[in-house]
Amino acid sequence: MGKEDKYVVRLSHEERSQLENLVARGRVAKATCQRAQVLLRADQGQEGPCAVDEAIADLVSVSLSTIHRVRQQFVEEGLEASLYRQSATNRQYRKLDGVQEAHLVALACSSPPAGRVCWTMQLLADKLVELEIVDSIGRDAVRTTLKKTFFSPGAKSNGCCRRSKTPILSARWKTYSKSTNGPTIRSGRSCVLTNKAGN
Repeated sequence: MGKEDKYVVRLSHEERSQLENLVARGRVAKATCQRAQVLLRADQGQEGPCAVDEAIADLVSVSLSTIHRVRQQFVEEGLEASLYRQSATNRQYRKLDGVQEAHLVALACSSPPAGRVCWTMQLLADKLVELEIVDSIGRDAVRTTLKKTFFSPGAKSNGCCRRSKTPILSARWKTYSKSTNGPTIRSGRSCVLTNKAGN
Protein backbone atom coordinates (compact mmCIF):
# COMPACT_ATOMS: atom_id res chain seq x y z
CA MET A 1 0.00 0.00 0.00
CA GLY A 2 2.98 2.32 0.54
CA LYS A 3 3.81 2.26 -3.15
CA GLU A 4 0.18 3.01 -4.03
CA ASP A 5 0.22 6.04 -1.70
CA LYS A 6 3.51 7.33 -3.12
CA TYR A 7 2.57 7.03 -6.80
CA VAL A 8 -0.99 8.32 -7.05
CA VAL A 9 -2.57 8.30 -10.52
CA ARG A 10 -4.85 11.24 -11.24
CA LEU A 11 -5.93 11.47 -14.86
CA SER A 12 -7.24 14.63 -16.47
CA HIS A 13 -10.41 14.42 -18.54
CA GLU A 14 -8.33 14.54 -21.73
CA GLU A 15 -5.96 11.80 -20.55
CA ARG A 16 -8.84 9.58 -19.53
CA SER A 17 -10.55 10.06 -22.90
CA GLN A 18 -7.29 9.26 -24.69
CA LEU A 19 -6.86 6.02 -22.73
CA GLU A 20 -10.48 4.96 -23.21
CA ASN A 21 -10.20 5.52 -26.98
CA LEU A 22 -6.94 3.57 -27.06
CA VAL A 23 -8.48 0.57 -25.28
CA ALA A 24 -11.67 0.68 -27.38
CA ARG A 25 -9.70 0.83 -30.62
CA GLY A 26 -7.98 -2.48 -29.87
CA ARG A 27 -5.25 -1.96 -32.50
CA VAL A 28 -2.34 -1.55 -30.12
CA ALA A 29 0.11 -3.95 -28.52
CA LYS A 30 -1.31 -6.06 -25.72
CA ALA A 31 1.15 -4.62 -23.16
CA THR A 32 0.15 -1.06 -24.10
CA CYS A 33 -3.54 -1.91 -23.78
CA GLN A 34 -2.93 -3.49 -20.36
CA ARG A 35 -1.02 -0.44 -19.15
CA ALA A 36 -3.86 1.82 -20.31
CA GLN A 37 -6.36 -0.33 -18.41
CA VAL A 38 -4.15 -0.18 -15.29
CA LEU A 39 -4.11 3.63 -15.44
CA LEU A 40 -7.87 3.84 -16.00
CA ARG A 41 -8.61 1.59 -13.02
CA ALA A 42 -5.97 3.15 -10.76
CA ASP A 43 -7.21 6.68 -11.49
CA GLN A 44 -7.97 8.58 -8.28
CA GLY A 45 -9.30 11.63 -10.08
CA GLN A 46 -12.91 12.72 -10.18
CA GLU A 47 -13.84 10.25 -12.94
CA GLY A 48 -11.69 7.35 -11.75
CA PRO A 49 -12.80 4.21 -9.92
CA CYS A 50 -9.73 4.32 -7.65
CA ALA A 51 -9.35 0.51 -7.58
CA VAL A 52 -6.72 -1.13 -5.39
CA ASP A 53 -3.78 -2.86 -7.06
CA GLU A 54 -4.92 -6.39 -6.14
CA ALA A 55 -8.27 -5.83 -7.88
CA ILE A 56 -6.53 -4.30 -10.92
CA ALA A 57 -4.19 -7.29 -11.16
CA ASP A 58 -7.16 -9.68 -11.29
CA LEU A 59 -9.08 -7.61 -13.85
CA VAL A 60 -6.20 -6.82 -16.21
CA SER A 61 -4.18 -10.05 -15.70
CA VAL A 62 -0.88 -8.37 -14.85
CA SER A 63 1.43 -8.69 -11.88
CA LEU A 64 1.49 -6.27 -8.95
CA SER A 65 5.04 -5.23 -9.85
CA THR A 66 3.84 -4.19 -13.31
CA ILE A 67 1.10 -2.06 -11.75
CA HIS A 68 3.61 -0.40 -9.39
CA ARG A 69 5.94 0.28 -12.32
CA VAL A 70 3.15 1.83 -14.44
CA ARG A 71 2.11 4.02 -11.51
CA GLN A 72 5.68 5.18 -10.95
CA GLN A 73 6.31 5.92 -14.62
CA PHE A 74 3.08 7.91 -14.89
CA VAL A 75 3.92 10.07 -11.86
CA GLU A 76 7.60 10.57 -12.70
CA GLU A 77 7.66 10.57 -16.51
CA GLY A 78 4.12 11.22 -17.75
CA LEU A 79 1.41 9.39 -19.68
CA GLU A 80 3.38 8.43 -22.80
CA ALA A 81 6.26 6.90 -20.83
CA SER A 82 3.85 4.83 -18.73
CA LEU A 83 2.07 3.48 -21.81
CA TYR A 84 4.94 2.49 -24.05
CA ARG A 85 7.75 0.25 -22.87
CA GLN A 86 11.12 1.92 -23.30
CA SER A 87 14.03 0.01 -24.82
CA ALA A 88 16.44 -0.76 -22.00
CA THR A 89 19.66 -0.47 -24.03
CA ASN A 90 21.58 1.33 -21.28
CA ARG A 91 20.02 -0.56 -18.40
CA GLN A 92 22.20 -3.18 -16.78
CA TYR A 93 20.94 -5.96 -14.56
CA ARG A 94 23.16 -7.92 -12.28
CA LYS A 95 23.43 -11.66 -12.80
CA LEU A 96 21.63 -14.05 -10.49
CA ASP A 97 23.53 -15.98 -7.86
CA GLY A 98 23.06 -19.71 -7.32
CA VAL A 99 20.18 -19.37 -4.85
CA GLN A 100 18.33 -16.89 -7.07
CA GLU A 101 18.87 -19.13 -10.11
CA ALA A 102 17.34 -22.04 -8.18
CA HIS A 103 14.30 -19.89 -7.34
CA LEU A 104 13.94 -18.91 -11.00
CA VAL A 105 14.12 -22.49 -12.24
CA ALA A 106 11.65 -23.68 -9.59
CA LEU A 107 9.29 -20.87 -10.55
CA ALA A 108 9.59 -21.65 -14.26
CA CYS A 109 8.82 -25.33 -13.52
CA SER A 110 5.70 -24.41 -11.55
CA SER A 111 2.20 -23.92 -12.91
CA PRO A 112 1.75 -20.60 -14.76
CA PRO A 113 -0.49 -17.87 -13.31
CA ALA A 114 -4.24 -18.22 -13.65
CA GLY A 115 -5.40 -17.44 -17.15
CA ARG A 116 -1.98 -18.11 -18.67
CA VAL A 117 -0.96 -21.14 -20.72
CA CYS A 118 2.73 -20.83 -19.88
CA TRP A 119 5.26 -18.54 -18.26
CA THR A 120 6.76 -15.75 -20.37
CA MET A 121 10.14 -14.17 -19.68
CA GLN A 122 8.47 -10.94 -18.57
CA LEU A 123 6.06 -12.76 -16.25
CA LEU A 124 8.99 -14.60 -14.65
CA ALA A 125 10.94 -11.35 -14.24
CA ASP A 126 7.94 -9.60 -12.66
CA LYS A 127 7.31 -12.54 -10.33
CA LEU A 128 10.92 -12.57 -9.12
CA VAL A 129 10.60 -8.90 -8.18
CA GLU A 130 7.17 -9.46 -6.63
CA LEU A 131 8.54 -12.30 -4.46
CA GLU A 132 11.48 -10.02 -3.51
CA ILE A 133 14.00 -12.57 -4.78
CA VAL A 134 15.68 -9.73 -6.70
CA ASP A 135 15.30 -5.94 -6.66
CA SER A 136 15.13 -5.71 -10.44
CA ILE A 137 15.71 -8.00 -13.39
CA GLY A 138 15.01 -7.89 -17.11
CA ARG A 139 13.51 -10.57 -19.30
CA ASP A 140 16.83 -10.90 -21.17
CA ALA A 141 18.58 -11.82 -17.92
CA VAL A 142 15.84 -14.40 -17.25
CA ARG A 143 16.22 -15.81 -20.76
CA THR A 144 20.02 -16.05 -20.43
CA THR A 145 19.78 -17.79 -17.05
CA LEU A 146 17.23 -20.33 -18.26
CA LYS A 147 19.19 -20.95 -21.44
CA LYS A 148 22.22 -21.72 -19.30
CA THR A 149 20.22 -24.33 -17.38
CA PHE A 150 18.93 -25.89 -20.63
CA PHE A 151 15.38 -25.01 -19.69
CA SER A 152 12.69 -23.73 -22.02
CA PRO A 153 9.34 -22.53 -20.52
CA GLY A 154 6.42 -23.83 -22.47
CA ALA A 155 8.25 -26.86 -23.80
CA LYS A 156 6.49 -30.22 -23.68
CA SER A 157 8.95 -31.73 -21.24
CA ASN A 158 9.01 -30.35 -17.73
CA GLY A 159 12.17 -29.88 -15.75
CA CYS A 160 15.40 -28.02 -16.26
CA CYS A 161 17.47 -30.70 -17.92
CA ARG A 162 18.22 -31.10 -21.56
CA ARG A 163 15.75 -33.38 -23.29
CA SER A 164 17.20 -36.70 -24.28
CA LYS A 165 17.54 -37.33 -27.98
CA THR A 166 15.62 -40.11 -29.69
CA PRO A 167 17.75 -43.25 -29.41
CA ILE A 168 19.38 -44.28 -32.69
CA LEU A 169 18.75 -47.82 -33.88
CA SER A 170 21.59 -50.09 -32.96
CA ALA A 171 23.97 -51.46 -35.57
CA ARG A 172 22.74 -54.96 -34.75
CA TRP A 173 19.15 -54.06 -35.68
CA LYS A 174 20.30 -52.41 -38.91
CA THR A 175 22.26 -55.54 -39.87
CA TYR A 176 19.29 -57.74 -39.08
CA SER A 177 16.86 -55.64 -41.09
CA LYS A 178 19.18 -55.64 -44.11
CA SER A 179 19.64 -59.41 -44.02
CA THR A 180 15.90 -60.11 -44.08
CA ASN A 181 14.88 -61.45 -47.47
CA GLY A 182 11.12 -61.19 -47.16
CA PRO A 183 9.02 -58.05 -46.68
CA THR A 184 9.57 -56.51 -43.28
CA ILE A 185 6.72 -55.49 -40.99
CA ARG A 186 7.44 -51.98 -39.75
CA SER A 187 5.53 -52.17 -36.50
CA GLY A 188 3.25 -54.34 -34.47
CA ARG A 189 0.45 -51.83 -35.03
CA SER A 190 0.61 -52.14 -38.81
CA CYS A 191 0.65 -55.92 -38.44
CA VAL A 192 -2.56 -55.81 -36.41
CA LEU A 193 -4.23 -53.56 -38.94
CA THR A 194 -3.19 -55.90 -41.79
CA ASN A 195 -4.63 -58.93 -39.99
CA LYS A 196 -7.91 -57.17 -39.37
CA ALA A 197 -8.13 -56.14 -43.01
CA GLY A 198 -7.46 -59.73 -44.08
CA ASN A 199 -10.22 -61.02 -41.85
